[in-house]
Amino acid sequence: MFRTAHRTLTAVAAVVASAALLAACSKPADVAAPVAVATAPVATAKGTAPATDHAETGIAWKYAASDADVDAAFAQAKAETKPVFVYWGAKWCPPCNQVKATLFNRQDFIERSRAFVPVYVDGDTPGAQKIGARFKVSGYPTMVLFNPQGTELTRLPGEVEAERYTQVLTLGMNAQKPVKEVLAAAKTGGAGLTANDWRLLAFYSFDTDQQQLVPKDGVPALLKQLADACPADQTEIATRLRLKALAAVDSDKAPAQPDAAAQATLLKVLADAPTARAYMDVLTNYATDITRALSAKGTSQRAELLAAFDAALKRFEADTTLSRADRLTALISQVELAAIDTPKGTKPQLSEALIADIRAHTARVDREITDGFERQAVITSAAYLLERAGLGAESDTLLKANLAKSHSPYYLMSSLAGNAKARGDKVEALNWYEQAFDKSEGPATRLQWGASYLNALVELGPQEEARIEKAASQLFAEAAKQPDAFYERSGRSLQRVGTKLQAWNKGGAHSAAMKRLQTQLDGVCGALDANDPKRANCAALLKPAPKQTA
Repeated sequence: MFRTAHRTLTAVAAVVASAALLAACSKPADVAAPVAVATAPVATAKGTAPATDHAETGIAWKYAASDADVDAAFAQAKAETKPVFVYWGAKWCPPCNQVKATLFNRQDFIERSRAFVPVYVDGDTPGAQKIGARFKVSGYPTMVLFNPQGTELTRLPGEVEAERYTQVLTLGMNAQKPVKEVLAAAKTGGAGLTANDWRLLAFYSFDTDQQQLVPKDGVPALLKQLADACPADQTEIATRLRLKALAAVDSDKAPAQPDAAAQATLLKVLADAPTARAYMDVLTNYATDITRALSAKGTSQRAELLAAFDAALKRFEADTTLSRADRLTALISQVELAAIDTPKGTKPQLSEALIADIRAHTARVDREITDGFERQAVITSAAYLLERAGLGAESDTLLKANLAKSHSPYYLMSSLAGNAKARGDKVEALNWYEQAFDKSEGPATRLQWGASYLNALVELGPQEEARIEKAASQLFAEAAKQPDAFYERSGRSLQRVGTKLQAWNKGGAHSAAMKRLQTQLDGVCGALDANDPKRANCAALLKPAPKQTA
């Protein structure tokens, strides 16, 4: 359905200025006729839809922009004995748009939504970043299910198709205990756990867990432990856990660990079309990660895995029961696997047949997509695919042709900036980064895009002092108007700005400009409530961290 954390496509996020990870989506054959979407902006008011494009009229959303809105939703849920479904997203975010195109307009999901209180938190509404801190959500999109008493039950997965997503949602709504308690029981032998409890663990979104259940570097071992502990009659669940354990390995930190049994299981899965289809979400999104986890460069094990994955990915790409985004992701993974042993920064050597397939596939999705949400979700992935294949000029052409078709063109502008940077055109890269910032909308988004622009300025044009100071000053001025500028994504954006400016001023090279910026920032910090826990973050923004003493 969509992807929230996928290391194979981390490069995509870099190309678009770390704006988001891109989408992999649901089966069009299972999607009900889209609910009519409003074309006029929706008036913004407390508890109503923000003035963006997400008028999913079939779902009775409670739009939350403050703690009071959230508290009211939970009070309603308690009174009606209903779970609470919290969706955290943003207008520009490709996977968020894919959710709108393939999940929120499904009749089965709309009907299911009558059984819970649906809460929509748009990351660009005032106060939304504070809500993000409250729920411990960071990446767009994140979806969390709570029981009527307000206890978190589970975080819903970002890789599965829409039909299965609805099944997992129902599973979570019927859960007798939160996933945290299920996990504790599973780690101590699993006594009393049902098949549905194990399934809840297998489909839990560790990608958006925010290290609440386990530290990030502990996920692979935990998932393997769960797979080993899974009852013998739950083979499908155990296999999913094993695959996800391999997918979670950080190959930059952990060397490949050849495992004959694991490789044999994986090869068996890949060779059988119906079986592979059941794990399509993991196999498509994490092919490179899994291959690196199980095999070393130049080994026969790697060659065997590459061949098996390539065959399975070609089947997924040709599978018309999959969404355009899933099929495109399968093609992207083919390219990533073809380049798995290519040094970073080197153009991968692709076959003429694969190049032809890439051109035909990207042209087809551009031609066929009619839904604006789906277009926002898919086109940047297609542009990334072209650039990754060494077809940078064609990537630019695709992006430019879609600027007028996108409701958030600044996202595509960031991709154009990334393309220009990749080919060494600093002037054009900076111009696109600047345009992307100028055109960006929404308080949190503007801080994020502004941070990307400033980062590029310092990296590509450090001598442009006036331009850098102007960009930083504008960001501080905008932060001063936001009640939650130092929370969650906005806070991280500003921290990036502070860190970059400090590096730029190393040795006092730009002390006069930094002094002016510090004076401006002092005014921003001074205006914050004295009890605001983020006031210290503001005060420290342009100051080096204190040296650690032994």
